Amino acid sequence: MHIAVIGTGIVGACSAAWLQRDGHQITFVDPLEPGEACSFGNAGSLSPSACLPVGMPGMWRKVPKWLLDPLGPLTVRTGYLPRVMPWLVRMLRHSTPQEVTRIAGALQTLLRPIFDCYGPLLDHANASELVRRTGCLYVYSSREAAAQWKWGMNLRRSLGVNLVDVEREELEALEPDLKGQFRFGILAPDNGSTLDPSQLVKALCRQALRDGARHDHRSVTGFERAGRRVTGLRMDSGEPLAVDGVVIAAGAWSGALAAQLGDRVPLETQRGYHVTVRSSNLTLRHTVMASEANLMINPMAMGLRLAGTVEFAGLKRAPNYERAQALLRQGLRLFPHLDTSEVTQWMGHRPCMPDSLPVIDRNRDVDNAWMAFGHGHMGMCMGATTGREVAHLVAGRPTQVDLAPFSASRFR
Repeated sequence: MHIAVIGTGIVGACSAAWLQRDGHQITFVDPLEPGEACSFGNAGSLSPSACLPVGMPGMWRKVPKWLLDPLGPLTVRTGYLPRVMPWLVRMLRHSTPQEVTRIAGALQTLLRPIFDCYGPLLDHANASELVRRTGCLYVYSSREAAAQWKWGMNLRRSLGVNLVDVEREELEALEPDLKGQFRFGILAPDNGSTLDPSQLVKALCRQALRDGARHDHRSVTGFERAGRRVTGLRMDSGEPLAVDGVVIAAGAWSGALAAQLGDRVPLETQRGYHVTVRSSNLTLRHTVMASEANLMINPMAMGLRLAGTVEFAGLKRAPNYERAQALLRQGLRLFPHLDTSEVTQWMGHRPCMPDSLPVIDRNRDVDNAWMAFGHGHMGMCMGATTGREVAHLVAGRPTQVDLAPFSASRFR
């Protein structure tokens, strides 16, 4: 079949790569080059341990305080609160212990096979060097401080995540640059990361193009249909694109496209910021999650990336780079000797569902349209597994992951 994959982020790239393995002809449809949107600026984590949703038990107590701090870990820009409030309420409803346990179990089914699903794609694209499996350190000022996150860590362990307590001396031996700031850690040795998330996406897309894919740089405005089938994509310019099927993997822009085919889902953009510091005076061997600062730190090819903030303001508002500067200040508090003479900053749109579960499903009204979006903060983590499962759906094969938790029908 000739399948249009709308989106050239990590989910679109992996979906295309897996579909090509089944012999399908692929056309990417995206005005941007591969890896230039949210996949460009994420924290680069490839973490089987990242199975906890955004909404956690007790979060409702913290949200009012967060919303009052314009540079805090979660903020809503002026005028956007009425629009996003129903979504936030839904998120908090999913933050009960029972719901979090259910959601984490579902997420773990997508996360557990991360490296098995990336492996054949990266090998084929000669890009395996972009992924490392050096583990992640969750670090805390003390063992007592770490107790605030004990419930979530125990849930991870109950789902089979390998977590190892690390006392102060061992922590400082693992990461000398953490000395003096953190006195307790938890190592997730099976975690990994990418040296450059944008280059990883570009490598997969380049290989797809070498294997016969095309890239249509126009934007999709709608669909042409005949009964229960999509026959073409309406574009913002020129002739429609004739297709035998379509995969909607357009990240935060996917909701409007899915709605045109009858599936209305509560997709919201959580605008994320990062700063990347090209520092030569700080060396980390692991990805580091400083939980008390809500800061993810990943050493990458282009420097040390600091990420970990959420802003609700929709798809059109200009970035507020004060939020990126706040991340940099957090980094300097943790690493006072950090060389910040060369810094870049970025904002991107994370496509998020209120229950932190993506949509991976066939469209309910159209037999040849499939959905793969809403991966939130974990698109890089779940992209390859999602692509594999999309290929199964298209082929009509049994999926290797139970996709019931990721059905669009859960919102009806």
